Amino acid sequence: MNKSLRYIALLAILPLFTAGMTTDYFTDADAVKSKGVGTSKYGSSTDICGLQLCSEIPGGKTAWNAGEGVAPVAPVEEEHMDETMKEDDSMTEETMDEITEADLGSVLRLSRTNVPATIPMHHGFYNGEDVYYIITDSSEPKHAEIITEKQGWQVELAPLLKNAPEEALSKVYLFTNGLEGNGIHGYQDQVFTSTPAQAEVYSALTSHVHVMWNESATPRVLDSEAMIMEAVENNEITLTEVNVVLNMPQIIWPDGQMMIKDVTLTDTTPYGGGQVLDINTEEMNVTFIAHRGWGPDGRTIYYIVTDATPSGPAGMMGVVSSPTSASLIANSAAVDLYQFKNGLTGTGPLGFQPGIAAGSPGDANYSPMWRIFMIGWDTPENAQVLETIGDMNAYKKAGLIDIGIARPMDSDHIVNCPFIDPFQ
Repeated sequence: MNKSLRYIALLAILPLFTAGMTTDYFTDADAVKSKGVGTSKYGSSTDICGLQLCSEIPGGKTAWNAGEGVAPVAPVEEEHMDETMKEDDSMTEETMDEITEADLGSVLRLSRTNVPATIPMHHGFYNGEDVYYIITDSSEPKHAEIITEKQGWQVELAPLLKNAPEEALSKVYLFTNGLEGNGIHGYQDQVFTSTPAQAEVYSALTSHVHVMWNESATPRVLDSEAMIMEAVENNEITLTEVNVVLNMPQIIWPDGQMMIKDVTLTDTTPYGGGQVLDINTEEMNVTFIAHRGWGPDGRTIYYIVTDATPSGPAGMMGVVSSPTSASLIANSAAVDLYQFKNGLTGTGPLGFQPGIAAGSPGDANYSPMWRIFMIGWDTPENAQVLETIGDMNAYKKAGLIDIGIARPMDSDHIVNCPFIDPFQ
């Protein structure tokens, strides 16, 4: 197949990446590199032919090389055609012969790759001092509904969080009566038992104890665990453990807060160096950078990053270090997220194409806690755009990519990446 025909095929398929946006699904790219036709070492049935696996083309690599097995291309509407190709007779076959796939570049840069996401904050206490935090996920639908309505911002249902082991959780006290206030149930603010300053015990994932004032007691503000325990001893309150886990990342805590990234956000803003753009305690909100990627079926997802383990990746991303999350590495409360370590240059965490998640909000296997796997192309210059778990599995089966669990610093690696809708 000559170069001009390959180029026409590539021009025809590019609008499929830029056709625009629907409510549930869109995939668009500024540029896609497609190289290495028939150059893999894996043989005719496992090679890349143009923009497809050779195994997906009738006749395979042999037919492709003979110009017979042309990859099927969706018809292109006239309005999507390059105007210069329709109106300029100077676009001759000889001119197109001078243009190769390499001229399309090697960058996969999605539109709206990084967008600001403003999330409501809540106020709580730790040892009598102020804590500001967000609530993004709940293991149980009732609390998800209550908090969503209260804060006017969607709390995602993540049933898998109920499987988190005790060592991956920190404790929070919620008041169910007493003094009216801004707490989750309409009474005084929550009381935390740790903050990121107590790194060895802190977790954004929280187990809950309901606090109820007894009829004979006079309610007052309790702003520390010590005060709560004293009230229990005095028979003023009753404590009840609740079978619910919430994701409540702390934004400000005594003597600390999340790093603020002082940049003008663009689609090419580097991934590391902070995930928060602004913290506003007067308006009670925090603005995160929401990163764009793909769900398991190719739907667009956005996620924020709040904490991670080990300390190296946490520091690189500019988020809280949370060693307790390491206990999730073999636990079903964590789900697999695949990132790329080579291939198409793009806006993923390591500078390559955006990642693919094994679950999305609304899925039974969604969780904000992610176990990271790395995808590596055997021949990076032959990299293609992978958008779905199916894509990933097909290329792995073909022997074109390797997938391995990430172990930075030779340690278990878990990242708290709540998936959110930044446009709500």
